[in-house]
Amino acid sequence: MDILMFLAPFSLGLGLMAVGAFWWTMKADQYDDPAGDAARILAEDPDDRPAA
Repeated sequence: MDILMFLAPFSLGLGLMAVGAFWWTMKADQYDDPAGDAARILAEDPDDRPAA
């Protein structure tokens, strides 16, 4: 029963840290995709290639 007194607050704290990290990434615009990064890999644009 003593382990519950340790694990319950620990799991709640870990969950709050995960929610805080997710909120931080949302505020830092980590999930914005204005230029279509997912489709950019399929384009044949030579400007996107590294210099030789």
